[in-house]
Amino acid sequence: MIDLPPDSPDLFPDDQSTPGGTDAPQSAPQLVSQPVSQSEADQAIAALLLSLRRKQGTWIDWGKACLTLQKAGYSPQQIFEATGFEPIQQNQIVVAAQVYLSMLKVGVSDAVRSRFEKTGSDTLYEFRVLGQGDRAAVAELVVQKGIDSEGARDVVRAVKEYSRLAAPPEQFPNAPGDAVAYYCWNVARQQADLQARSRLIAQGLRFASSDSARQQLERLLTDFGVARVQQAPRLPFYRLETESEVPRVIPVAGRLPLSRAHLQAVPILQEEEPFGIVKFSGTGAWVPVPGWQVILASEDPVALMTDSDQLPNAPEGDAEVVLVILDRAQRQWDEFSYFVVDQDGQLDIQWFDQPPAKLILGRVVLIMRPKRVLDEGFNKELWQLEE
Repeated sequence: MIDLPPDSPDLFPDDQSTPGGTDAPQSAPQLVSQPVSQSEADQAIAALLLSLRRKQGTWIDWGKACLTLQKAGYSPQQIFEATGFEPIQQNQIVVAAQVYLSMLKVGVSDAVRSRFEKTGSDTLYEFRVLGQGDRAAVAELVVQKGIDSEGARDVVRAVKEYSRLAAPPEQFPNAPGDAVAYYCWNVARQQADLQARSRLIAQGLRFASSDSARQQLERLLTDFGVARVQQAPRLPFYRLETESEVPRVIPVAGRLPLSRAHLQAVPILQEEEPFGIVKFSGTGAWVPVPGWQVILASEDPVALMTDSDQLPNAPEGDAEVVLVILDRAQRQWDEFSYFVVDQDGQLDIQWFDQPPAKLILGRVVLIMRPKRVLDEGFNKELWQLEE
């Protein structure tokens, strides 16, 4: 996936290196926008692949070519195998090219244009989180101060945090230089380590563009008090690390008795990675099921609801509503499984000791009982979750 910017079409010496090197004498071909025949489109695609393989043109041409190929249906892995541009490099140059073009729309100096038209995709990639106006201003600052891609990341973070303030601080009125100075000043005044404090002050003075910002930083040279600033809370990040923790959304055909048509009307779902998002238009019912192995192995799972005492060979005990998960893709009989079959036009769950004459509609892979949690409030206690 390409991380396109939302509006697409230590801070120090510049690193002119960028993946792919410098200009080649020829420019990369582009697909034409007019209607073309399939053979002409195939020739244009082949020309793009060849230009990338030979690294013709600038990195901006490469970014445009990679994006064109992806829109034509090529995956990043296919482009890599055909051209040698790794997926992570494709993402960088595509996003950076979009950032560069958005800066040109706002307007930049000749120095900025010259700096980035041949190299610097790694630096411009960091600008993707900024608005168009901020990108152009930060680019001017980066070129003026000779900042490399790592330093650009720090500048972007400072400008982004500055933009989130309710109002620009009176003593630091001019972004982006004063934005970086404000960031350095704010961090420095919280530092008890004099060496780290001095380094931050020096960085802030390097970027300060107003006299008031310089004065605020210079005061820290004689004021050694450590400011106690309330820190923002940590974001509640969490990562699923086992397949069993990943739920799977399964369509529910309904509650027995049901006809064969009800089962056939349930659509086949396509999950979108990395979070298994399911898109659907129309009416339907859905149920989340834990990612147990039998669920993950099911190719086309569908859920049915029924009473437990309506199942063949049901265990003794009180009847309860259960969820029957069948895989419509598994219609090959075996003697160790239960199957959903067409019984006179109605769905029925049966076991067969030999291949049946009835039409098999799917294999039962799991029967889920309702949850039984002794103390649900106990699981919601934060300290219990952390343990």
